[in-house]
Amino acid sequence: MELYHNFILNDRHKEIINETDQLATKLKEFRKQADESATLPEESIAVLKEANYMSWTLPKEYGGKELSLYEFLLAQEKLAQGDGAVALSLGWHLGVVKELADDGSWDHEMFDLLATDIRQHQKLVNRIATEPATGSPTRGGIPETKAVQQGDHYILNGRKNFATMAEVLDYYIVTAHVEEKDVVGSFLIPRETPGIQVEKTWDTLGMRGTGSDDVLLQDVTIPEKYLVEISEKPKRPGPKGWLLHIPACYLGIAIAARNDIIDFAKNFQPNSLNTPISKVDHIQTKIGEMELKLLQARYFMYTVADKWDNYPEQRSQLLGELGAVKMVATNAANEIVDLAMRIAGGRGLSKSMPFEQYYRDVRAGLHNPPMDDMVIKLLAKSAINNRGN
Repeated sequence: MELYHNFILNDRHKEIINETDQLATKLKEFRKQADESATLPEESIAVLKEANYMSWTLPKEYGGKELSLYEFLLAQEKLAQGDGAVALSLGWHLGVVKELADDGSWDHEMFDLLATDIRQHQKLVNRIATEPATGSPTRGGIPETKAVQQGDHYILNGRKNFATMAEVLDYYIVTAHVEEKDVVGSFLIPRETPGIQVEKTWDTLGMRGTGSDDVLLQDVTIPEKYLVEISEKPKRPGPKGWLLHIPACYLGIAIAARNDIIDFAKNFQPNSLNTPISKVDHIQTKIGEMELKLLQARYFMYTVADKWDNYPEQRSQLLGELGAVKMVATNAANEIVDLAMRIAGGRGLSKSMPFEQYYRDVRAGLHNPPMDDMVIKLLAKSAINNRGN
């Protein structure tokens, strides 16, 4: 708990941390099998459903906890200490739910349908947008997935990749080019809809337990009302505070590595020393460097989250800060885990120790949006445009 005392500001925060800590301990049991099988473990999903974790960002009127952004990050950072891949996966679900609840952009009937199902049955939802040809939607490409209207239905055909939790999702929010309207639309599609197939393609270095396989849509027919969002043209997203679940997750992994390597250093004493290696100067230097990086990244993240929560009128101005948090945190997480590996030495590469998985998993954070190049470009433009203002 010592790493959290600076960020727990009230009794509700304590409750969230304590509850999530128990969940993280349970998830840790299934982390290795998930990594080996490259699937999101059903056992972990069952643990989270039993705790109603899928509805934590739902409004209170739907029986949720209605987490603020700050609280959402506290929970996700702690959950990632048990299993980073599961935490990242649930972060997408909880973030989408939070965004929809906060923005109120959907027709009430459709949001009510989804929110009620999540609360009553702990259903899982995620946006499925990335495609082989267009890459990340943050780059502004037009989806190659097509939606053709026939009467009061749409028929969708296409392929999506990097579909996190593909096999266990209950709802897909699928982007497609709506040909008749020449717009990009998002469709809420229940998993049991005929024509949906999950193709096992996820075989990566890190974050293997997210099960981010391909989703194929072949003549998927959906009622017109399930077209829940329309955009006249592809656009890069504006400020989205909920995307801070990404840096929170990777900092959680870094904290897990920090905790485990300190335990290792306090208990490992080679016969060439009279004390555990935690007493050795260069080991203490590395641990100190880890602490410094964690403090810098976490204070940055939670300060921006607090600003998002308490000054909603300023949210439109936070795009650069949100991107910078992600960039700083994910790079710091990689550096922290690398330091842990250096302390562990050759043992850190062993599958019997957790460090090699931490090392692989944090690497994935560099490839989650927004990418470093986009953040740097945005910050440069902002600095140039605001010079003298």
